[in-house]
Amino acid sequence: MTIESGKGNLLTAEVDALVNTVNTEGVMGKGLALQFKKAFPENFVSYERACKAGEVVPGRMHIVHRLASPRFIINFPTKKHWRNPSKLEYVRDGLRDLVTHVRKLGIQSIAIPPLGCGNGGLDWADVKPLIVQSFEALHDVRVVLFEPADAPSADKIIDRRETPVMTPARGAILALMGRYIETGYNYRLSLVEVQKLAYFLQDAGEPLRLEYRAHHYGPYADNLRKALRNIEGHYTRGMGDGKNSPETPLELLPNTVTSAREFLKTRPETLARLERVVQLIDGFETPFGMELLGTVHWVMRHEANSGDVEGVIAKVHAWSERKRSQMKDGHIRAAWTRLHAQGWA
Repeated sequence: MTIESGKGNLLTAEVDALVNTVNTEGVMGKGLALQFKKAFPENFVSYERACKAGEVVPGRMHIVHRLASPRFIINFPTKKHWRNPSKLEYVRDGLRDLVTHVRKLGIQSIAIPPLGCGNGGLDWADVKPLIVQSFEALHDVRVVLFEPADAPSADKIIDRRETPVMTPARGAILALMGRYIETGYNYRLSLVEVQKLAYFLQDAGEPLRLEYRAHHYGPYADNLRKALRNIEGHYTRGMGDGKNSPETPLELLPNTVTSAREFLKTRPETLARLERVVQLIDGFETPFGMELLGTVHWVMRHEANSGDVEGVIAKVHAWSERKRSQMKDGHIRAAWTRLHAQGWA
């Protein structure tokens, strides 16, 4: 056995087999598993089908054979439910099955991630010795072992999924993101800002079917987060490994805005709604400004008399201690005035 220290992106390792850590629920939602889902869509289809059939269980590999390199994708269960932590016993049992298949399939080289570490919560000091011991007897196998490290940057993540078609909803949101970035002040387009852009676009009448509710940073729609993940790597970049913290910066890929605008040329109603949102947010184009505007609007619509600015201030301050400390009376009055002046009350 030869053990090499893996460098860079595991998915680009020149080996016969790549090991992917998975759960038994059919979900590849973040981290390495999400990278595999994007790079090898056919593997995810097979894995998801096997999970539904109850065939993916701890201690048993789910292997997908390929004609191209790598010849094998080996899905290694380290946990049951995707929310649960990984278990060392699942890693130990799985390694026995993995070694059996390596011998059976004649695999001569294999890339292995830090099984169950990272999002799984296991200690690399406990996992690494198990991997080394398991492969000791395989003298003719080259093992490329990747230790815990940060995920590759979004622009380095491989995505072989078919490009999603442009739709009215996608076109509207992407075009509005483009207008926002074009303010010329180099503002970062964070997830907070995208959430609020779509919120106002939907309120303006665009049928986006987003399910907004009151959240930490103001109105939030979880199905928008999922929609953004679907276009990641095709129209946008920033959520490559599944991270979706509020400050996560999103970048529009080349030609995205052009494609969106071309698609919307025959939709004057949508273009009019875009312009209305652009006029509303003028001067508020920061994460704080957009959160402020969205929060005040939500309160005016759902929690207070929209004509009573003092009542709106009280409700915004009651939202959370964070909003109470950051959103001063003057901030809220400015947002309230803008919303009233442009007919959003």
